Amino acid sequence: MFTPGLVSITFRQLSPQEVVDLVAQAGLSGIEWGGDIHAPHGDVAKAKEVAALTQDAGLQVAAYGSYYRTTASLEEGDTFEKVLASAVALGAPSIRIWAGKGGSADMNEEQRSAVTADIHRVAGLAEKEGKIVTLEYHGGTLTDTPESAARLMQEAAHPALRTLWQPPNGMPTDDCLASLELALPLLDNVHVFHWWPTTNERHPLRQGWDGRWSKFLHRLQEDATPRCLLMEFVTDNEPANFLRDAETLKSWIAELEPPAAG
Repeated sequence: MFTPGLVSITFRQLSPQEVVDLVAQAGLSGIEWGGDIHAPHGDVAKAKEVAALTQDAGLQVAAYGSYYRTTASLEEGDTFEKVLASAVALGAPSIRIWAGKGGSADMNEEQRSAVTADIHRVAGLAEKEGKIVTLEYHGGTLTDTPESAARLMQEAAHPALRTLWQPPNGMPTDDCLASLELALPLLDNVHVFHWWPTTNERHPLRQGWDGRWSKFLHRLQEDATPRCLLMEFVTDNEPANFLRDAETLKSWIAELEPPAAG
């Protein structure tokens, strides 16, 4: 049910081949390839090259982590058509996008409506290529609160629209669980890390189990929907710390999904 993997922008300093080698060494299964460094928007040749590297290593392309910001990217000349071309070349099943450029408290209703309309539009384009789009669950966008994210999913409703989830930085565990509950009906993948309480305080993943990730993953297990658990960022951005945290993630999955007897 849980497929462990890596968000490639965790290691922007590494080449795609080095990322593939590291994920294979860690014994993970998939990679969300980033659209800023490793598979740039519209560079179809590069996307095909990255797809081949991934497949040759026996790994799967879990998603395309684009940096398309609805409405804002269009204004900057970065079209979703470029993003989609790369996702198709990668063979990515889903495309991560951002819900505008500004938090829910900063956007007026006109701006919010424009972001919502663009999300619906790009979901339609993705659907024609057999893809889905997933909203980054992140501060500084219209998914910065559980309530705003839920409203956005309802108003931008499209069969090819899903959301990602990650525990918002500094949010108490029970509030994180409430946000996860709201996201569950349309939840695609989950980004896994242990920052507490701010983005500047990154800790070994194993320290996040008691009282926090144990609750998140047990709730996801109860939902019984197959999903990727994608590691995003590690202490000091060091590959050795990633390998350590990958062992932690695999041990969590093994605890939640013990092999069948017999």
